[in-house]
Amino acid sequence: MIPKENFALNRILAPRLGLKEFIDTALSVEVSKIELRNDLPGTGIIDNYTPREVKKLCRDSGVSILTINAVQKFNLGARRKAVLEDLKGLLALAKEIDCSALVLCPNNDPADSRSPSQIRTETVEALQEMGPLFQSAGIMGLVEPLGFQISSLSSACEALEMIRSAGFSCYKLLLDTFHHYLGPDTLEDLGVRIRGSEIGLIHVSGVEDPLPKEALRDEHRVFPTPGDRMHSKAQVSRLFERGYRGNVSFEPFSIRVQNLPLETLKQKIKESIQYLTQSA
Repeated sequence: MIPKENFALNRILAPRLGLKEFIDTALSVEVSKIELRNDLPGTGIIDNYTPREVKKLCRDSGVSILTINAVQKFNLGARRKAVLEDLKGLLALAKEIDCSALVLCPNNDPADSRSPSQIRTETVEALQEMGPLFQSAGIMGLVEPLGFQISSLSSACEALEMIRSAGFSCYKLLLDTFHHYLGPDTLEDLGVRIRGSEIGLIHVSGVEDPLPKEALRDEHRVFPTPGDRMHSKAQVSRLFERGYRGNVSFEPFSIRVQNLPLETLKQKIKESIQYLTQSA
């Protein structure tokens, strides 16, 4: 059973809402945790607020900021210098607004010609080089495997091995039900090879489109319902059965979700929470 208080909302589900409106929307569906993003068109991470204003806004409303999403191409050695500069800026902002973690996304490019060995080496090296920065800031780094075929890191099991090899306690896995479905890991891996204690956050969405698995993209991600072909509820429930006690954040990218009237969006969130919290 997933506790209702463990749910969060990623800002991608309503990117046109201002930050204050987004927070109000979360509170209206009894969710008190949110994720910010650095990739929303036409807006900054915290809109036009100052960090101090964001802290006050969250403190007054009782909302916690779980992550800023994301440091992109973190494991691409050719981009290491730029990644470190991006990271320093995001860590500084995260500290100022009391955000507890940053999401790290791997290179996801069909032109990536690196060998598996080189990718592993560059991934571990990146985590080792970033580790002291995360530790000094007191911020967690959440490594998110992307299950696409072109991804340089699609397996959560392999990502965990690289995290362990890096040797820093500031890292955990971000398990995304969509990317787990697309990637090479199995449902049986959850709770066995992928232990709940090594996961820092779960991203949850659903897919009902009948397209072949290899054709699925972020645009097909909606809220989890009984029609979800990825069985996201089973994925999340298995991790809670095996000791996960963290947060579960809704991350539907579909334009159909993003274009919903606000009251309809709220109702969809409530229905999905009800579905995910019901006993099987």
